[in-house]
Amino acid sequence: MNPLDESGLLADAGSTNPASPELVRVPLIEEQLLVTTQTIETGRVTLTKTVHETDEIVTIPLLRDDYTIKRIPLNQYVDQLPATRQEGETIIYPVVKEVLVVQKRLLLIEEIRVTKQQTHEQETQTVRLRREELTVERTATTPERPT
Repeated sequence: MNPLDESGLLADAGSTNPASPELVRVPLIEEQLLVTTQTIETGRVTLTKTVHETDEIVTIPLLRDDYTIKRIPLNQYVDQLPATRQEGETIIYPVVKEVLVVQKRLLLIEEIRVTKQQTHEQETQTVRLRREELTVERTATTPERPT
C-alpha cells in the first residue's frame, strides 16, 4: 500500500499500518494575517466664526410729486358745463354756479389749475452690512500607540 493519499500527501501513520516504523507524522503550520484599523486622535480643530459689521453710506434717488394750485377768476356766462381738460402737466377743473337772471344761465366763476411738478432728490442713508469670517485653530495631540 502506498503511504500517499490522493492529494499526494503522506497518509496518517495511524490509518495505514500501525506497526510500520518508517511512517512519521509531520505537522503542517499555516500562518494567517489579520489586518484591522483603529481610530487614533491625532489632533483637534477649533472653529471660530466672527461677524464683522460695516456701515455703508448709500445714496438713493427719490421721486416726489408736488402740486401747485392756482385759482383764476373768470366770471363768464356759459351755455353748458365746460369739460375738465389738460394742458401739458396742468389739469383744469371748471367751477360753475347757477345764478338767477331773467333766465337761468351758467356763470363760469373760476378755473382751478392743478400743475404737477416732479423734483428729483438724492437721499443719503446708512446701511449696515455683515461679513462672516471663519478662523481654524488646530491643536495637535500626541497619538497613543496601541500595544
